[in-house]
This record gives sequence, structure tokens and C-alpha cells, in this order.
Amino acid sequence: METIDLGTTGRTTTRLGYGCSSLMGALDRKDSLALLEAAFDAGVRHYDVAPLYGFGQAESCLGEFLGRHRGVVTVTTKYGIPPAKNTGLIGLARTFARPVVKALPGLKQRLSVVAGKALANGQKASFTAAQAKQSLEGSLVELRTERIDVWLLHEVTADDLRDDEGLLRLLEDSVAAGTIGTFGVGSERRKIVTLAQKRPQFCRTMQFEWSVMDPPVPAMQGFRIHHRALTDNFRAMQQGLEQDKPRCARWSEIVGADLADGGVLASLMLKAALVENPASVILFSSKDPAHMRHNVEVAGDAALEAPAMRLYGLVQAAAKGVRAVEAGG
Repeated sequence: METIDLGTTGRTTTRLGYGCSSLMGALDRKDSLALLEAAFDAGVRHYDVAPLYGFGQAESCLGEFLGRHRGVVTVTTKYGIPPAKNTGLIGLARTFARPVVKALPGLKQRLSVVAGKALANGQKASFTAAQAKQSLEGSLVELRTERIDVWLLHEVTADDLRDDEGLLRLLEDSVAAGTIGTFGVGSERRKIVTLAQKRPQFCRTMQFEWSVMDPPVPAMQGFRIHHRALTDNFRAMQQGLEQDKPRCARWSEIVGADLADGGVLASLMLKAALVENPASVILFSSKDPAHMRHNVEVAGDAALEAPAMRLYGLVQAAAKGVRAVEAGG
């Protein structure tokens, strides 16, 4: 797979990164580690995690994995949303619930809602240097490492950075000491734009969502990591094309691929994210090793570039209410 420089870390990594948000949730540690190894075997070398993920256990799980692949993979983790205080009890409950969830898949969504409410325990990061330092030290312990490649302020806004001088000094000192490779912000796209304008000193790396439904990213200083190229965006796109079969047929002819085929549509959406954001890492998450291998194949398939960008052009034209692209080809 193609590799790129990982921002200002001095390291290189793969264009595709694996998002670890699903670790240690409905999966136990053994299965979670198997997923990490499957992504590695497929060729992925960047992993994205946070203290919140997996009811507070995902960092520890990834840390065990890192011990097997020291120095070979790169890692992003975050500060800003701490895990709930009762994550151990939630995780234990999910362990007992797993057999029931497998037997009754419809319960999975309801359990996720309940767990989400339990995690929303009122904690909110203050984004001060003292609190950030404590979080960083905790992540280093959980990940069993002396260095985190990319450390992001998680769901931060420009208004959150009231202790900006002390926090920025901590971040810069941590880079100088080699504790982190670089730092940045991870939030919603609209918040990132404001952060880049008002707090550019924190934006060495910017992580936010991007899919074919989003317009091109405006020129920005700093390295970018993107997520949500598929997931809900894929489901919305697929549903829209299923409901509008004439459009699906027209677009398929223009693109030169059968967009009614979910696998084809997903491949082109992922490829568009890679082509449209050439100097960025694109994150994906999957529990299926076959899907992981397929995503890596998509990343390396140059023949998908043209149809992927034709799809992107159609989606953007439709979003703007422009029909000329469809009529003129």
C-alpha cells in the first residue's frame, strides 16, 4: 500500500488507517486483538484510538497489540473525552450480554443506546495543561509505549482553548521530549474550520469527517486525517440510489460501474476519499477481515480512480442542484 509522511512526526505510514472504536465493545479482548492483527496482515500500519473507546479498554487492547509490532505501526490517540467511571461494570455487563446479542441481533442497537447514556456521565475535559498531562500519561501507560505518534484534542472547539498558552506549551514540550510525535485537533468539520482560523497553532494535524457527500476541503495548513468515508454515509447513499432507480441507472452509465452493487459503491466512495485527499490518512473500521483486505486492494487499484472521481462529481453536482453533469456526461 502507498505510504506517506505522517505529518511532522518524522515517520511514514499507510494511506489507510484502522479505527479502533469498535474494540472491546461487543467483542472480547481475544476477538479485538484478532481484528487488529487482521488489519495488520492486510497491510494497514496506522491505528486510531481514544481513551473513551471500548468502554475505556480499547487503548489497553491496542497496547498489547503494539507490543507485538513495536516500531512498525503508527498510532493516534486523543485527550478530551474521558471514559466513564463505571466502564468496568459496563464492560462486564457487555461480556455477559454477548451470547444474547449473537442470538438476538436486534438487541445490539438498544444495548448501544443504553451504554451511550451510561458513558455520558457529565465529565467534560477542561483542556488545561494539568488535565491534558494526566491524560497523556494515562494513555502512554495503557498503550505500553514511550511515544504516541499523533495526539489530538478530542472534540475540542475554539472556545474550549481558554488555557491555550499553558496547553500549547505542554504540547510543544512533549514533542521536544519525544513523548508525542505531533499534536492537533479532532472534531467535526465545521468546528475544525473555526479552529484553523482562530487557533491555528493547535492545528498541526486535523482529523475530521469526509465522504463523497462533502465538498472539497479548503486549503489548510497542517496534516489531515479523515474518517466516515463509508459507514452512515454509505448507507444513506445506497438507500438514496435504491429509492431513485432512474438516477442510479444514469449515474451507473456515467461512472462506468454498477452503483446498485453495494460492494462497487463502497469501493468507489472509499477510493474517492483517497484520491480527493491525497496527502491524508483515511480511516476505516470493520470487523470483517475480508473487508479489510478488500479496502487495501481498493487503495492500491489505480483503475478505480477515474470512476470514483466521476461519482464524486455527480454527487457534488446533485448537491448543488446542478443537472448539467448528468445531461452532458
